[in-house]
Amino acid sequence: MRNQWILLTLTALALLAGCNTVQGIGKDIEKGGAAIQRATH
Repeated sequence: MRNQWILLTLTALALLAGCNTVQGIGKDIEKGGAAIQRATH
């Protein structure tokens, strides 16, 4: 449940950041995935 909350929060932050390009969104998602991996280890 905690991981889902982290993922939801990171997704919301990525959307609120206002990425203007697909590449920018991809980088945000990649950083979010890295943060989730750090949180689970």
